Amino acid sequence: MAVTTLSERGELSRAARQFLRTESGSAFLLIGAAVVALLWANLPLGYETFWHTPLTIDFGGAAIDMDLRHWVNDGLMVLFFFSVGLEISREMTLGELRGFRAIAAPAAAAVGGLVVPALVFLAFNAGGEAANAWGIAISTDTAVLLGVLALVGPRCPDQLRVFLLALAIVDDIGAVIAIAIFYTEDVDVLALLLAVVLFLALLGLRYVNFWRTPFYAAIGIVMWVAVLASGVHPSVVGVALGLVVNAYTPRRQDMKRALNVGKTFLLDPTPQRALAAQAAVVEAVSPNERLQLRIQPWSSYVIVPLFVLANAGVVLSGETLQAAFTSPLTWGIVAGLVLGKPIGVALGTWVALRTGIGRVPDTLRWGQLFGGAALSGIGFTVALFVTELALDDELLVSEAKIGILTGSILAAIVGWLVFRLAGERGGQCSPTGLPTLPPRPWRPVD
Repeated sequence: MAVTTLSERGELSRAARQFLRTESGSAFLLIGAAVVALLWANLPLGYETFWHTPLTIDFGGAAIDMDLRHWVNDGLMVLFFFSVGLEISREMTLGELRGFRAIAAPAAAAVGGLVVPALVFLAFNAGGEAANAWGIAISTDTAVLLGVLALVGPRCPDQLRVFLLALAIVDDIGAVIAIAIFYTEDVDVLALLLAVVLFLALLGLRYVNFWRTPFYAAIGIVMWVAVLASGVHPSVVGVALGLVVNAYTPRRQDMKRALNVGKTFLLDPTPQRALAAQAAVVEAVSPNERLQLRIQPWSSYVIVPLFVLANAGVVLSGETLQAAFTSPLTWGIVAGLVLGKPIGVALGTWVALRTGIGRVPDTLRWGQLFGGAALSGIGFTVALFVTELALDDELLVSEAKIGILTGSILAAIVGWLVFRLAGERGGQCSPTGLPTLPPRPWRPVD
């Protein structure tokens, strides 16, 4: 009898539900930040002047000098990528990415959704001055995607949300790898080597189950400075730090200790025993989930909207719109997001199912999958991020931002229409009648 995973049964883990709630809510702030950025950039209020304001931090003669935009992009966004790393680590250990069959189909879909949009973009721009900007068209914005899915409502079943969540996580991994490899120019080998040594030290500490938040934070800051000095984009530091943070279900001995300390507090409710009971309960939760609870709201509700505010502003004058209308860069991004992304996601899923290496929930229909694939063309946060790395010419940057905004809006409309018109059609993605087991009750780890 086959044993099914959470993803195959179409159920959402508690951690996944928390992630979906946070990301869905942040989508509205993100869209609001984009609107404010556009208004700010098109009014005589000094949008570019403000974000190019220099800010220097000096540590005993060793100074880091960047403008406000780069402090947001290279500094605060590391916490966003740290949240991504935490989510990857947790889902691979406890959630939707456990086991090969659980991840094979969404991983194949994500790979298709990375490769095909890049090829579509290059069909418009190969050999041109913006050919290096293919990374703009490859990434899915998880927050906006989940926000639009909330508008779709019951036409998007939980099984599809599970699939798209796993796809988005693999998509994030691919985007970070692309940034690290293809958007790094000159590399300071010694500085990068220092960062690698520090990362290996953290892996060793994880192996011996040592965890002290201030200690990890201090090493993380040194890693960030080293990677920044190396020339590699520091986003990789955030993901790397997130991956080394342990994720596990509450262990039986920790739960017993929390129970015993709680009983002593009931017998003698002093402040000291209350603090001890609180500490025992907190220690029963893995460092990964504790950090997620603290960082993800800041990442979703503050850092990402601030990043969009700093980067989404583009002057929509007649000149820039006319240049964008005739620009292969703009049309390459729009085509990559609206056509390349859904084709790649659907093709990758079909290959995984056809070869038998992966499965999707039996109740998921092709119409629903095509709707989700179309919505995966919403590229926003990482697309803007890559724009700042790949392009230097201000006119090309404007054309790219117009392409990102246009392509994302069209992808959202197309996805909504697919759900509206064909969400319940197309037949089931996987054959029915395969044996499954009922959900197993949750048990603590011994």
